Amino acid sequence: MADRLLWVGTNPGGGGTETHMITFLRALATAGIETHALVHPHGKIAKALARTEVRLWHGTFRNSADPNGFLALHRAMRKLQPQLLVGSFSKEYWPLALASRTYGVPLVLFRHMDLGLRPSTRWLLSRWPLRLVAISQYLQGRLVARGIPAPRVEYVPNPLFVEELVPAPAARNVLRTRLGLAEDTVLVGFVGAWHRGKGVFLLADALDQAHAQDPRIHGLWIGGGAHETQLRERLAARPWHHLVGWSDQVYPWYGAMDLLALPSIEPDTFGRVLVEAQAAALPVLGAAMGGIPEAFAPEQTGRLLPAGEVAAWREGIVSVAGDPDLRARWGAAGPQFVQRFAAPRVAQDFLTQFWP
Repeated sequence: MADRLLWVGTNPGGGGTETHMITFLRALATAGIETHALVHPHGKIAKALARTEVRLWHGTFRNSADPNGFLALHRAMRKLQPQLLVGSFSKEYWPLALASRTYGVPLVLFRHMDLGLRPSTRWLLSRWPLRLVAISQYLQGRLVARGIPAPRVEYVPNPLFVEELVPAPAARNVLRTRLGLAEDTVLVGFVGAWHRGKGVFLLADALDQAHAQDPRIHGLWIGGGAHETQLRERLAARPWHHLVGWSDQVYPWYGAMDLLALPSIEPDTFGRVLVEAQAAALPVLGAAMGGIPEAFAPEQTGRLLPAGEVAAWREGIVSVAGDPDLRARWGAAGPQFVQRFAAPRVAQDFLTQFWP
């Protein structure tokens, strides 16, 4: 029998959990494991994996008691008889636990978000025969603080295909010309959800103040989300802000930037965009909060700044923007740092650690 794995994740969206799952599945498939995924038929995961070695099964769990989801899961389990069952979303934890017991297949559950646990979920994660994985050491500690026994919570890094994050050399000039930037403009980028908790309004204020001190400093905004309307209104008539919005081709934009900022004022479990930026040889600024400090090497590939303090972010931006040698040194160190998150390495370590 072939080494066979079934990963279940039927959310239709395109957030960090879905991106993590897509990357991990691709890496497992290239590691020699026959990799199957039960996914939403019209979701981002299915679209992203359609032309890969991952074999797709379709189904949806609207909630943990969805009968259609159960039917799709048991159909796949009976047909595949996998050696390992893996899940990503909390609404599928209990269905996967029952399938694991029914078919006698070991279960690994990933946890991505630092959210409160329902009593039934806490009981499951604390007592059921399964292995629980946190995507950051910060989240690992938070799960223990929420009552999960420490020996049950394991850490596996958030993987990325590092080589895919390196922008083409021509991207910089093409994109900066499109934005109408002067050659000496220092472009500070933000990539992600335009949400208050991500610190977008703090960053807007800090960039305005930094631009007043050094007019070469501009902001580049890639993304969108809950507070997009308010942010666009806030930045209107300020030509030093460049709002691109959502883009399916984010990675080339790293080539246009000189610095990437993640100024969250609410805890992120990880700072994936910081790793992406470092792979593209960009220096980074990150808030001293949540799992963000794990995503870069402070004072080696970037700078850690106090969360929520506009003055500190203004000074951080002005200081780093005004020191091209520092930016070059930090940028050059980034690709080596992010090798610890390289998808083939993470997938191989996962198989060594979890394969039955």
